[in-house]
This record gives sequence, structure tokens and C-alpha cells, in this order.
Amino acid sequence: MNAWSSPVAAVPGSPALQLEAASDTEQTAVDPLYVFGCQIEWERRGDPSAAWEVIAAARHANEDTRAHALALLERMQQPKPESATDFMPVWMERRAFMKEAGMRMPYGLDVIESCIGCKASRENFFCRFSPTVLRSLDGASYHSVMPPGALLFVEGQSPRGVYVLCSGKVKLSTTSKEGKVLILKQAEAGEVLGLSAAISGSSYEMTAETTSPCQVNFVSRQDLMNLLQSESEVGVHAAKALSREFQGAYRDIHDLVLARSSSGKLARLLLSCAPENQKSEAELRLRSAMTHEEMAQRIGSSRETVTRLLSTLKKKRLIRLEGATLVIRDRSGLEALAM
Repeated sequence: MNAWSSPVAAVPGSPALQLEAASDTEQTAVDPLYVFGCQIEWERRGDPSAAWEVIAAARHANEDTRAHALALLERMQQPKPESATDFMPVWMERRAFMKEAGMRMPYGLDVIESCIGCKASRENFFCRFSPTVLRSLDGASYHSVMPPGALLFVEGQSPRGVYVLCSGKVKLSTTSKEGKVLILKQAEAGEVLGLSAAISGSSYEMTAETTSPCQVNFVSRQDLMNLLQSESEVGVHAAKALSREFQGAYRDIHDLVLARSSSGKLARLLLSCAPENQKSEAELRLRSAMTHEEMAQRIGSSRETVTRLLSTLKKKRLIRLEGATLVIRDRSGLEALAM
């Protein structure tokens, strides 16, 4: 059963994880967000219990957990780089060591250990700063790798800081009192998450959950405010990011409220998922991890309604399924439906 045809979304469990209970033969990975939090408590407050948690993770039977904890331990032992020339030899040396030892990078990612010399940054990324400002950002940053299903922050939670998404995808959602979930958007690499809440000091407006292995760069609220006050360039980037958030929210509200029908909302959602390099082609091929439940959450409808609408679109020969790929056969017809 593929992602497009599956009517039920997978809901990951979230049991409390205790490292002390892990035996030598246990293979279940420990939540890297938990290990990362222990590392921060150890580094900032000298908490010995947090230190033992990180050390226990470094001895864990699971390879990903062990690699993640070892990377955190090594980071604590290394001084902050003064420049890209100081940093690159350490970075290259560590990578060479991991390859020689046959160790895997967590989740197969090309891990970014510093903002300085980062090759993942692109023109429109929030972190696209000048070298001087980049060094200031790096000094206030905590880099980490997150698995799919990790919660970065939760709606209503007091803001601890912001997350710069270096790679991967994060689902942003909100929930009603009745428990109905609405997916607001899917954040892509280069975006900063939790910015408005961190600046205003109000609670996070939404929940941020990773949908793929992600590399994130956490900056505490206090460090962010210090950067905003001392570096005008950070303020300009923050203003642009908030402006994009506002414009995106305005478009989403327009589409959600003013669309004539659920079929129009679904048609608009499918068209928005098309890759940019296919926009000029007659047929659009979409590979998506969205289930019917998640599509319903994106358009403010029910799973049953989405299943029925997709079936109708297939009968009208507007779309077809090829395994896990959804093909838009009649783009103009779908666009007319989305009007």
C-alpha cells in the first residue's frame, strides 16, 4: 500500500526513554533530541546526571545513537573555531577518522558540524550571513541530527529559541480543542522555525515535527535577542523571514477559506506539490509521503472525503497512480477545478 493510496497515517509512538534501562543487547535507538538536551544541560549547567546520560548513549548498542552521542562528546572537547581555516582541518580530520573506523554518519546524512564553511547553505537560506556574522551565529549554535517524527517544539509551549533547518523537512501543524489537526505547511531547508514566538516571547503558535531525517541548528532565545541587537544583518534576515511567513499564511487562508469546494482545495494542493522542474511538462509526476489523512489535514477536510475525491479525479482521468507515484494527467483540467 503506497503513500497516496493509504487511507491511514502512521502515528509514531512516543514512550518515555530511559538510557539506564538499556541493556547491551538492546538495539532500539534513543531519541537524539533527548541526548541533545542532556548534552546542553551538561555543557551549560554542569549537571552530572545529564553527563552520564550522554556517556551511556555513547556506549549504546544502537549504531545511530552511539554515533550521535560520540559526535556530541567530541564537539564539547573542541574549542570554538576562530575562522574557517581553523575549523576545516578538524572537520576533515573527524570525517576521515569516521570513514577509517567504518562508522556511519547518523541516518546517512553528510553531517554539518559548523556554520563556518557549510556547503549546504543557499542564496535564500536564513543563515546566509557575511563571514563575521556567521561566526557570531556559530558561537551561539547547537547543531544536531534528528530522526523522522521528532518534535522540535509544541503548540502552546514557551519559546526556548529557534531552529534553523539545515536539511530535511519539518511539518508545521496546529490542533483544535476537539483534536482536529490542520497542517499549515511543510518547512524546507533554509527556513527558520519558531522565529515569531522567540522574538515576541509568546508561546509557539504551532507544532514542528520532522518528517525526514533533519539537521537543525538550535539558537536559544537569549542568544537570538543578543544577535538581533548587535548585528543589524540578523535583524534584516529575521524581518524577511517573518514577511515570508505572513505572505504564506495570507495565501493559505485565502486558498482554504475562499476555495469553492473540497475538490478545489485538493486540486490546488496536488498542483502545489509538483516539482519546479516539471512545471512546463504536460504530465506532472508527484512522489509524496503524504497519506490521505495528511492530505485531509492540509485542506481542512476528512480522510474519507479525500479518499472519495481522489477516486473521482481518477475516474475523470485527471490523475492516475503508478505505484507510489501520482501522475497529473490533465493539468489544465485540475487547474480549472482549483479556481
